[in-house]
Amino acid sequence: MTSVSRLVVWGALATLVSGPALAQDLTFELINVSGYDLVEFYTSPVDVGNWEEDVFGSGVLPSGNSVDVTIADGRSQCAYDLRFVFDDGDILEDSADLCETGSYTIE
Repeated sequence: MTSVSRLVVWGALATLVSGPALAQDLTFELINVSGYDLVEFYTSPVDVGNWEEDVFGSGVLPSGNSVDVTIADGRSQCAYDLRFVFDDGDILEDSADLCETGSYTIE
């Protein structure tokens, strides 16, 4: 391989390595110490104006328990709005940088 060909190959590899990162799934631990069972949980990127589907579906996160949650939305985003619906009907909404914390505790 000529030195010019090697230079072109190395340049192409450097572009691939330094290019934008591919979106990955976001996983964090959700901890419920609220005293109430969590019956619905919604997330949405902070720049989206509506809630996405209930993360739990028909599941429940009892008080005193935790679960690993994966947001597999294909976005490279860390800031999410969070909406929690408890078994007594109360609703809590908050925002968090889930990449920075790696967990979220409902108190």
